[in-house]
Formats: sequence, structure tokens, C-alpha cells
Amino acid sequence: MSNKAKGSKAERELLQIFTDNGWRGIRVAGSGTNENSHCDLIAGKVGRRGYTIEAKSSKKSSIYITKEQIENFVIFSNILGLSPVLAARFNYEGWIFLTPEQLEDSGKFWVIHLKKAKEVGKKFGQFFESGL
Repeated sequence: MSNKAKGSKAERELLQIFTDNGWRGIRVAGSGTNENSHCDLIAGKVGRRGYTIEAKSSKKSSIYITKEQIENFVIFSNILGLSPVLAARFNYEGWIFLTPEQLEDSGKFWVIHLKKAKEVGKKFGQFFESGL
């Protein structure tokens, strides 16, 4: 399975989690391949704030994201008036949700380390149902 196919599968899985929890969402066409698509999903729920979601999954214990990608993601989210959130999935850990401010600066990239993500990140219900 190609990396693009794996990413698309992860995005569909994440969209299903939102749907199963009473949220409505869409996958953004061209995400990951089109430089003008700055997020992977957009989700909202009556009575809750809306979110743009950038989904990342990895077999490794760290996920690196270019600073430009995160900058564009945050700007895009702000233009829409939605809150940006990163959804990180590490093998055998499930999805962990973080804000862009929780990323670590590695110089050229922003990075999500599994250990730190487990410390500061939240599971779906903790992040989205707490009204953050």
C-alpha cells in the first residue's frame, strides 16, 4: 500500500470516529497532494466549535511536519474561524489530539514525539467533548 493510500485510509478512519461520536465532517479534496489544501478534515457539531484537522500517522515514534505546512494550516484555520488540531496516530496507540502550540521545535521541522504526545495530548473524548 502506498503512503498516499495509507494516509487516505487513516483520514477515513478518523472521519468515522467523528461520525460515530455525533460530529459531522468532511475530508478535504487534494489534502496531502495539493499545495492549496491546508488541512485533511473539517469537523463540527451543534453546540461545539468547529475544527480543521491535520492527520498524521506513523510506524515510528516521531512525526516531523514542515514549519511551512503548520503555518499554512494555522492561517487557513484562522481565516475560516475554526480551531486547528493535529491528530497523530502511532501504531498500537490510537489517535492522540494536540494543538499546534504543543508541537516541539526541532529546527527545520515541528515534531510530535510519541512519549510527549502521550503526556500532553488527549484522546478523542477528552479533546472534543470537553469543549476545548
